[in-house]
Amino acid sequence: MILAPASAADAALLAAMHARSFDTPWKTRDIETLLVGPGGYAITARAANDVAAVRGFILARAIAGEAEILTLAVDPAHRRLGVARALVEAAALAAEAAGAEALFLEVAADNAPAIALYAQTGFQPVGRRAGYYARADGEAADALVLRRTLNRRAS
Repeated sequence: MILAPASAADAALLAAMHARSFDTPWKTRDIETLLVGPGGYAITARAANDVAAVRGFILARAIAGEAEILTLAVDPAHRRLGVARALVEAAALAAEAAGAEALFLEVAADNAPAIALYAQTGFQPVGRRAGYYARADGEAADALVLRRTLNRRAS
């Protein structure tokens, strides 16, 4: 697996992967806007033998000493192979390099595999947002707000 930065030119590819992973997918334009906006960055996980084959990506933003993971998607055929963990760690390193002291994210409260991944990578719960995620069936799921300390100086 090769981790590499993504650009706005990759937005359509990332949006297609996002659509395979979520009930409410992000549009190409939304991804482009974040990637060209202040502090926005994305990292892709690509097949070592075919760098055109994207296995997953993470989209984040780092501004004013804080960073946020905005979305993380892994191709369903490549889940449980360490792709998500590698992307989270790469995003944390990029946030640290940008001067962030903390990395935040929201995760659906009923997404046990994602919650386990984030706990294993150093995230702690700091809040909850009721009814944050809309579901295809019309229901809504709460979001857990998680935080990971970066740069060892943050408390």
